[in-house]
Order: sequence, then C-alpha cells, then structure tokens
Amino acid sequence: MSTIAASRSVTSITGPALPAISFLARLPAAICPIGTLLMLTELNGIGRAGLAAGMLWTGQAIGGPPIGRMADRLGHRAVVLAASLANALAIAALVAAVLAEAPAVVEAALALLVGLTVPQIGPLSRTRWIALTGDEPGLTGRALSFDTTVDEISFMAGPALAGLTVTLIHPVAGLLLAGVLIAVFGVLFAVHPTAPTGSGAGKATGHLERLLSPPLAVLFAMALLQGMIWGSANAGISALAQHLGDPGKAGFVWGAMAVTSALAGIAVTLRPGAQDLTVRLRTAIAAQALLLLPLLAVDGLLGAAAAVAGIGIAVAPHLIALFGLAERVAPPSRMGEAMSLLGSGLIVGQGIAALTAGQLAEHFGHQMAFTLTCAAGATAVLTAVALVRTGPFTRGIQTP
Repeated sequence: MSTIAASRSVTSITGPALPAISFLARLPAAICPIGTLLMLTELNGIGRAGLAAGMLWTGQAIGGPPIGRMADRLGHRAVVLAASLANALAIAALVAAVLAEAPAVVEAALALLVGLTVPQIGPLSRTRWIALTGDEPGLTGRALSFDTTVDEISFMAGPALAGLTVTLIHPVAGLLLAGVLIAVFGVLFAVHPTAPTGSGAGKATGHLERLLSPPLAVLFAMALLQGMIWGSANAGISALAQHLGDPGKAGFVWGAMAVTSALAGIAVTLRPGAQDLTVRLRTAIAAQALLLLPLLAVDGLLGAAAAVAGIGIAVAPHLIALFGLAERVAPPSRMGEAMSLLGSGLIVGQGIAALTAGQLAEHFGHQMAFTLTCAAGATAVLTAVALVRTGPFTRGIQTP
C-alpha cells in the first residue's frame, strides 16, 4: 500500500473532522500542567506553582482509569460529556481562585480537581479507533499509529501554546484557552456519531472481565519507565537552562523531542513494516536507550536540543507498539480503562522521576538528572528483552 493510500485508509473511516476534534480536545491535557506552573510562578511564586502542578498531575494519574472504566460501561457520550464540562468548570474555578488570591490549599485542591476530571480523550480516542476498525487488523494497527502520532503532536503543541499565551497575553491565558478548548471540542468529541455505546459489562451479574494480566502489567511497567525517562530528562534540561541563566528556553529545547517523535510516528503510520509489535517495541526501546547516552555529555542548550531531538526518533515507535500491544491483551469490554491505565503510568513515571531528578540536579548538577534518565532507559531495555515476548501478546490484531 502506498503512503498516500495508507494515510487515506485511516482518515477515510470517519472523515477529517474526528481526528481534528480529537486533537483539539486533547490539547487541554497538555496545556494545563505547564499552564498552571507558568501562571502560578508568575503570580504567586515557584513554591505554590510546584504544589499546584504536582496536584494536577496526581489528579490526572488517579482519575484516568476510573473515567476509562465508566466510559467502557456507560458509553463515551455521557461520560466524556460530563467530564469535559466538569473539567472546564474546574479550570475556570482554579483561574478564579488564583485571581482572587485564594490560599495555596484552595489552589492545590482545585488543581487536583482539574486533574481528576480530565476526560481522557487520548485513551478513549484509541478505543474508538479499535471499535471502528475491529474487523480489519491491519487497519487497526495503522489507526493506532495515527492516533499515537496525534498525541505526540498535541504533546508538542500544548506546552508551546501555554507558553505563548502566558507570555503574550496574561498569566491566566493558557488555562483559559484550555478551558474553552475542552468545553467546545471535548463536547464535540463526546457527541460525535462514532462514540461507542457502553458494554454494560458487570451490570447484570456484578462480574467484570479481569483487567490486569501479566502482559498488561508489563506494559504498565514500560509506560512507567517511559514516563521516568521524560520526567528526569525534562528536569535535567530545566536545571541546565537555569544554570546557564536562561530558564525560559527549557520548554523550547524539550519541544525538539516532540517534533522528531511526531515525524517518526507519521513514518510508522505510513510505512509500518512487517515486524511483530513485540519486536518493534524491543527495537524502539533499545534504540532510545542508546540515543539517551549523549545527554551525559551535554553542557549547553544547543547540544541538549540536538540530544532530545535524537531521542524523539524512538519515542513514537515505542508508544505505538506499546498501545498496539495493549489492544491485544486488554479485555475488549475494558479497553478504555486499559488505555487510561497506561496513560496514568506515563504520568506517574514523570512525576516520580521529575521529583527525584530535580533533587539530584539541585545538589549534584544536571548531569545527575541525566544519569537517572539513562538508568531508566537501561531498565526499560532489560524489562522489554526479558518480558515482552510474542507468546503472551498474541491475542487480537497482528501487525499491519
């Protein structure tokens, strides 16, 4: 299949509207953490900013799986609609509290609420593609690759939009933009005709298919380690930028990874190759571990940007294989919950590593943060080589 035909085979399923809506609807999840951090740093200081941003990330990690579970049982329409409106209201309340100079505990509680109500557009978009392409395994693989690439682009665009709006308009502008986007496009995603109805699993008998299995636990560990790679590398870059007296450029340096990752994701979507997903995951994570090593020699922002751009080449292929394997091993009636669980793994890993690497960088320099990055990458390779094998991951789709 040609690259053009491969691309059209995915977008022709629903037309261009749904991918555009899902992209715009998932931007708020990428905008809110950095938007909260920038807003409160500007208005109330870094201490309160770090507390609120940490609470927001915690809320995202805790709230994701239950929202995914409710969407599986009750359908996307009701759950995503309610979560989108609740998220928009929570964002508005947080902005109002900051402008009213509310106590730090109020800001932190509202930030937690913002995180808890994130409507999980990314994970539920993947489950929607699986439902739409279930009879065509090859097309399912291309659709998941396409959707993961959309995630990567939102990962790049969200923080950039937050930074631009805060810099050019007002410290609260980033969060206000996120609130408007989720109120409009989250609702449109919820009511789109492709929204799956709920399985109703467990309603009559009180029994749900078992979610956790050894293969899914392995994939969660891989997501956790990937989050640790991101969190520690980001902390190292921030520490380096601060050491060089130019902390504002850290976000632009980090954005280099998202650019190359998005390009790699597009390449995988258009020409996915014939390797099994387990082989592709092991290959991608091994390549990433090697690409992490130049971070240990970085001493300037230009070198850091080049290093993280190189790392990005392996990120999207890894995540595409990761979510593709999740489609194989997760129960169909709990697919949204499974995808949200992996998303929570990414977030938890980032939070743990950012906290640890930040302390290491503060006391020993940015190189120690990057050492943690490389250690997480090496651990991910060992985990993948030892545990990600074809046998336990053979149910469901084959590679496209």
